[in-house]
Amino acid sequence: MRKSTLLSISISILVAVLVASVSIFAQDKYTVRVSNGLAFAEFRGYEDWPVVAISQNGDKIAMILGNTLMIDAYKQGVPDNGRAFPDGAKLAKIHWNPKKQETYPGQPTVLGTLHDVDFMVKDSKRFANSGGWGWGAFDYEAASDTFRPATVASRPPQENDAKCGFACHTVVKSRDYVFTEYGKR
Repeated sequence: MRKSTLLSISISILVAVLVASVSIFAQDKYTVRVSNGLAFAEFRGYEDWPVVAISQNGDKIAMILGNTLMIDAYKQGVPDNGRAFPDGAKLAKIHWNPKKQETYPGQPTVLGTLHDVDFMVKDSKRFANSGGWGWGAFDYEAASDTFRPATVASRPPQENDAKCGFACHTVVKSRDYVFTEYGKR
């Protein structure tokens, strides 16, 4: 009986050490940053921001979220009214790989595994040479439950700096470099 008690205590201690180790070494996504660019920490709480729009482009489903400044600007008619978004306005775009929900009627396409999270922030002083906006893209690795800055090998390719979105967004310069439209509610 004493041998089994000692074995039980040893196993319990081993499990506790393993759990503690995983907790200690788990990534805090808010420590990840794009070299010379945006940090995840600049968007703390983005998960709770209001939805601006939902989109599907190719093989990804995206939910675009905006902070209070962004949502208020949209409600005031920006950018359709010709005005620019204010400094401090932020968007977060979360991409998922789609999957078919086989057990639901109609087998709808729903969110599957997380793919990446992209951010943009209006800061006309900090990002004066990229339309006043800074961008950051972070790939998600499901196996390790971690994020890393996107690279030229990512989809879409990223130059891994705060200007990574500028080249693509110049086609919507007249909309203050913002593709996403705020849908009627």
